[in-house]
Amino acid sequence: MTETVEPIGGHTGVPDMRTLVTEIAQALVDDPAAVRVEAISEADSTVLRLFVAPSDIGKVIGKQGRTARSLRTILSAASMKLHHRFALDIVEGDGARAPRDLRDDD
Repeated sequence: MTETVEPIGGHTGVPDMRTLVTEIAQALVDDPAAVRVEAISEADSTVLRLFVAPSDIGKVIGKQGRTARSLRTILSAASMKLHHRFALDIVEGDGARAPRDLRDDD
């Protein structure tokens, strides 16, 4: 199933980054159907909110936040090419955010 995603805020790299995060997250979790990524465009950046099932939150965060940190590193490296800042928020299926010390809130 292919999903068509329109550019948000006029930035064409957003759909690619959403797809990148979605596919990596789906490979990590037990319930890939519950994975969803929202893009929230801000002035000079885009926040990608990764939603996963509550039972899978630990899989995308990893021990001591290592998997989440790796996801953010990959996102940062890919966004360098686009000259646009992307941030990643990991959200449980019910909308609760990951613990503050495991997020990158620069």
